[in-house]
Amino acid sequence: MQETIFKHAIKTAITLVAFAFVGTAMLAYVFNITRAPIEASEKEARLALFKEILPESTYNNDLLKDTVEIAPNEQLGNRQPTVANIAKLNNKTAGVILESIAHDGYSGDIKLLIAIRADGSISGVRVLAHKETPGLGDYIEVARGNWIKLFNDESVNKTPATQWQVKKDGGKFDYMVGATITPRAVVKAVFKALQFYDANKTTLFAVAKVESNGQ
Repeated sequence: MQETIFKHAIKTAITLVAFAFVGTAMLAYVFNITRAPIEASEKEARLALFKEILPESTYNNDLLKDTVEIAPNEQLGNRQPTVANIAKLNNKTAGVILESIAHDGYSGDIKLLIAIRADGSISGVRVLAHKETPGLGDYIEVARGNWIKLFNDESVNKTPATQWQVKKDGGKFDYMVGATITPRAVVKAVFKALQFYDANKTTLFAVAKVESNGQ
């Protein structure tokens, strides 16, 4: 009887191993055939967002390939390495797209995508992710209104540091009554991103040029 139980256990184990092997193989197969379409879809979505904040007429390089890795930086709020996309027109630097994170939103982090022209002026800003209150703080999304477009053409030269605040705090940027914390965090994050660009543009573009020539 013990021999029968042993044989049954062996048979069951073999069956389970076979199922596990087949299941793993199927998952690997599905992953391989879906990976390329998913990656292509993600690239298309990324490029579509880039076009919203940086007109195609201002660059003619592959933004997804011309990149520079940025280490964790307090001004950008990135606690993990992130990537800056470098825009070029006929091999001449035209601008950069940075990711910035405001950690002081009303309901948590607010992730931003900021396009800055070579002259230091903002081409456009978009919110990538947030957890702000629906119907109140979510007006920072372009789908909810034009508030985020207030940053278009802004720069550290155009607007003094003391004015980079919402009007309630003595600055120049409008806000929705009852939802001050959200725009305050975004304004602060955008300004700090401009400061980062101003302090690091030479290095960013130099690294991008070296990497481009090395390809």
